Amino acid sequence: MHLVTAEEMRALDRYVIEQIGLPAAVLMENAARAVAEAAMELGAEWYGEANGGGGKPAGGSRLAAGGGSARSGCGGYGAASGRPLRWLVLAGKGNNGGDGIAAARHLLEMGAEASILYAEPPERLTGDAALQRDAAARLGIPAAVYAPGAVDWRSFDGVIDALLGTGSRGAPREPYASLIREANASGLPILAADIPSGLDADTGAVHEPCIRAARTVALAFMKRGLALYPGAEYAGAVTAAPIGIPARLADAHGVRVFRLDEAAVCSRLGVDPARPRRADTHKGTYGLVLVAAGSPRMAGAGLLCVRAALRAGCGLAAWALPASLAAAVTGRAPEAMLAPLEDGGRGDWSAVAPEALKAELAGTDALVLGPGLGRFAGDAAWLRRVWDAACGAAGGTGAGRAVPLVLDADALNMLADADDFAAWPRRPADSPAVLTPHPGEMARLVRTSTAEVQRDRIGIARDYATRRGVVLVLKGAATVTALPDGTVYVNTTGNPGMATGGSGDVLAGVIGSLLAQGMPPGTAAAFGVWLHGAAGDRAAAARPSQASLLAGDIIEYL
Repeated sequence: MHLVTAEEMRALDRYVIEQIGLPAAVLMENAARAVAEAAMELGAEWYGEANGGGGKPAGGSRLAAGGGSARSGCGGYGAASGRPLRWLVLAGKGNNGGDGIAAARHLLEMGAEASILYAEPPERLTGDAALQRDAAARLGIPAAVYAPGAVDWRSFDGVIDALLGTGSRGAPREPYASLIREANASGLPILAADIPSGLDADTGAVHEPCIRAARTVALAFMKRGLALYPGAEYAGAVTAAPIGIPARLADAHGVRVFRLDEAAVCSRLGVDPARPRRADTHKGTYGLVLVAAGSPRMAGAGLLCVRAALRAGCGLAAWALPASLAAAVTGRAPEAMLAPLEDGGRGDWSAVAPEALKAELAGTDALVLGPGLGRFAGDAAWLRRVWDAACGAAGGTGAGRAVPLVLDADALNMLADADDFAAWPRRPADSPAVLTPHPGEMARLVRTSTAEVQRDRIGIARDYATRRGVVLVLKGAATVTALPDGTVYVNTTGNPGMATGGSGDVLAGVIGSLLAQGMPPGTAAAFGVWLHGAAGDRAAAARPSQASLLAGDIIEYL
């Protein structure tokens, strides 16, 4: 599914109206019907017998704007048995308001009742929104202009937010701000038309105040802000509704950001999530991944990484580590081979010569470097020599052959200290390195603050990937995978229980394993992120609480 910016959506609207010849009124009509249908579905979810019967949903009262689940109760009041649901449409003066006004008319056709509450005097509406205003008036749909404190919210069963669309910027101003606060405090289920009012359509930033929706129906395409946090939390359950703009037009207009769910794994990545195997194969068919990881304080990082690589399907895995650590970990991962590297008895990587690791690259199908590696003097120069070898640079073992490469954790911190990274040898176009930073590591790579990274996750990840010619996996809620060609995938799997030590080591092992099995780096990274999150979801479902989830649990559900 495409994820569009506000400007991309405007460009698509203009193209369909001006070049295809589809009137804007038709798009608004299609959008309105989609909003009305979503409202009817939301009403059934909240007030149907499956949710407690008797005219109100199960779960007790919903908290007001300050928090609480968008899927709990309605303060003890709701639709009485045997009467239609009553919807209150909050209408702004733009096209988003026009969508909501037209949706009120469709709700009548569907057997519900609807009233319109204008945020501003309705004579301020123009264009197609004004046409919808006039049609609603002629049909006798009840309407009023908002006055603070004057709305009897208990007269309604649900609210449709059609106040501010994707063109809105910054915090809502009055009277919109007061109306949003009242709607949130009402306890009624709120359906957002296209995007919750107060949410930035491009970044997912939440302004004060912002509608906290139980559900959002995205019109034509999902907006980026609906897939990114904190916006995703305020949007509730999100569905996209077609309004007459084919998806191929988004492709033709250069929309390169996609929401990665199971359907997209199949259609966009071309991967069967079940990963079936042919009968006539052997362990060599599925590749050898070399994991260079672990140190005295963080030996577990290497263990998690190599176990995850094996569970993700590689045929063989070798764990390269300082020789002094080998005795302590022998037998902990019996399916993996050990590659002890001479360390002068120090037990860490500071005394491991890059040439020793280079020698292990012969016959290796992928290298994962970094989990639990630790830092040491001169480590950026050390990393450069390993990078050269993995690139197939002259003088390295296997010169001329680029080994697929994943850099994680301390390898990324070393890279951040390499002021000359832009001058390092470029890897082949079909084998870019995969970098897997969390927001703090990403901030060090681009020399900014973590807060700045989080404010524009897609933009920062995409810019770095395209400038440096790498695949960039920016971890976190809704992990972003950016490819060198500008394609971006925003992941949908995973849960807060995965915010635990070692989870990133597991992900690095998964991606390295998929690379060793022959997946292209962009595919391996995006699918690896999805697979890792899906395993985390299965693991969390098997636990009494997400809080009890450990990184090792994720491995067992890959």
